[in-house]
Amino acid sequence: MFDWIQSIADWFVYDVVNLNKEQHLAEALNFFIYDTIKILLLLFVIIFFMGVVNSYFPIDKVKNYLSRNKLYGLEYLMASLFGVVTPFCSCSSVPLFIGFVRGGIPLGVTFAFLITSPLVNEVAIGLFVGLFGLKTTIIYIVSGILLGTISGVILQKLKLESYLTPWVKDILANAQKEQDTFIAEKQTLKQRLPVIWAEVLNILKGIIPYVIIGIAIGGLMHGYIPEGFFEKYMAKDNLFAVPIATILAVPMYSNASGILPVAQVLVAKGIPLGTAIAFMMGVVGLSLPEAMLLKKVMSLKLIGIFFGVVTLCIIISGYVFNIIL
Repeated sequence: MFDWIQSIADWFVYDVVNLNKEQHLAEALNFFIYDTIKILLLLFVIIFFMGVVNSYFPIDKVKNYLSRNKLYGLEYLMASLFGVVTPFCSCSSVPLFIGFVRGGIPLGVTFAFLITSPLVNEVAIGLFVGLFGLKTTIIYIVSGILLGTISGVILQKLKLESYLTPWVKDILANAQKEQDTFIAEKQTLKQRLPVIWAEVLNILKGIIPYVIIGIAIGGLMHGYIPEGFFEKYMAKDNLFAVPIATILAVPMYSNASGILPVAQVLVAKGIPLGTAIAFMMGVVGLSLPEAMLLKKVMSLKLIGIFFGVVTLCIIISGYVFNIIL
């Protein structure tokens, strides 16, 4: 879907700037250009689309329905399954997360999507089958979905809505106000578009600096951290290898296609599969650039709780993988 963006990044870095492909700077700059264009496009398209949907979508009715009806966790499972079919990295998932929050979807349900989307998608599944076989792939898919579902339930139980930033609360209030106006005046889509467009620009203006900073950090990590840097901490005889691998992985940033070959190399060098997968989950599911993006919508305390719960679940998954595989 985004090959044309990669072509633009390659052309600029290797033809215009004339950097060598082997240089760390070239890799970091290429990554920065590609991810910046991709995520800004996603932000624009998703926020605009969600703005149109939200102008017709009965926010209060959705909230009331979810609060009145017992779905027995199915809403979290459905959000995780939706994450499976969206081929986004941890940063690319943030625009949809904002759209869900703006649409009145409970915070825990949006977290379930945010966790599963970068972990399990068709790209990761295809690579997993080729690298580790069908059995391991099935176990990984199930564990990824369960990780998102269980983490979402836990985070919802903690009632963390008060830790959203004032910026998000203003957006939520404006969304409800706009919808009330649209409904009261029975406006057509053409009449609603100027208001929707103004809201899109307002959201983009607020979040773009965080996008740029977050992706810049990701680009530096992607270009300058050597792939074998963490191998010595994941030795088979180290009881704490799984938590160490996960904690070391969390600040890094890559998508599934970028980190899975690294996980295969780690396994080939004798590192337990569960430890390697926990490392991969930490890199793909959580990242410092993602935290920078989320800082616009969450307080530091909420980001810390979110990262802490997901990290704990990844560590448990790593140990379970090591036992059953």
